This record gives sequence, C-alpha cells and structure tokens, in this order.
Amino acid sequence: MESLEYVIIGKMFFMLIRALIIFALSSVYAHAAELPFVQVKEVSNLQQDGQLAKQSNRPILIMFSIEDCPYCEFVREEHLKPMLRNAKYKSQVIIRELHTDVTESVINFDGRRIDAERLADRYNVSFNPTVVFLDAQGRELSKRIVGVSSVDFYGGFMDKAIQESNQRLRAIVSAE
Repeated sequence: MESLEYVIIGKMFFMLIRALIIFALSSVYAHAAELPFVQVKEVSNLQQDGQLAKQSNRPILIMFSIEDCPYCEFVREEHLKPMLRNAKYKSQVIIRELHTDVTESVINFDGRRIDAERLADRYNVSFNPTVVFLDAQGRELSKRIVGVSSVDFYGGFMDKAIQESNQRLRAIVSAE
C-alpha cells in the first residue's frame, strides 16, 4: 500500500512540475507578444543616413547579411531589434541592414548609386553577418564584428563597438 502512495505522490509531483513549466512558458510567450513591433531598416540611401548621423552625432551601424543565414537572424532578432526598442540605443546609434544577396543597389554616401555587392566589397565584407560602424562619410569608426564567435558575449561586443564609435565621433568633432 505504501508504494502505491509513492506512485500517486510521484504522479502528482510530476503533474505539478508540468503545470509550473507550462505556466512559466505561457507567461514568457505572453510577454514576447506584448513587445512592440520593430523592423530593422534596410539600407537604401546612405547619403541620407549620413546626413542624419552628422546632425545627431551618431554612428551608423550596418549589418551586412544574406537571406537564410541563421547567424544573421540571431543578430537581427536577439540584438538589433531589442536595441531598436531601447531608447538608450536610439540616442547612440543609427541601425541599418543590407542584404547583399537580395538588395540590388543603394545610394552611397557620395549620392551615387552602387550595387549592394560592390558596397560589401568596398568594406571588405566576405562573411555574414558582418557589422560595421561608420561615420557620416562612411569611414569605419571601430573594430567590426565578423560572424558570431560567442552567443553569450555578442551583446557585449556590440556595446563596446558602439561606445568606441561614439568616443571616436566625439574626438573627431572636437578636433574640427
């Protein structure tokens, strides 16, 4: 009789744990559904982005990506979109994405149209995702982030590059 009680208690314990897991997951999914929709803006006119960067004294972050790239999706969904939802980042950086295998051409910083692949070549982008940090004229401000070497530390790499880019921009402005 005693073993039957243990079986019943074990089943009740299992059902309780299962209910707690379901509750926890449903609250996570409900919270995710409450997040505001954001879309990473595609690069289309870098001359306009450069003017915005100059006026607001912010660097331009461009993620070079390709379709069906799980690492590109990770950077977009887990880092760029949350950054777009955060006012702190909105005041620190302009965020863009360039699909080098889909986008045909864009307007470059000099106002001329350029093929997306040629733009990637100009910045020596040969691996996706590659995140570069640029000033209003399209010059790199800090060390780029190539690929995803560490899922755990990627946000830190991104924050460090944004901070370095902003420091370099301030130094350029004060030197002018």
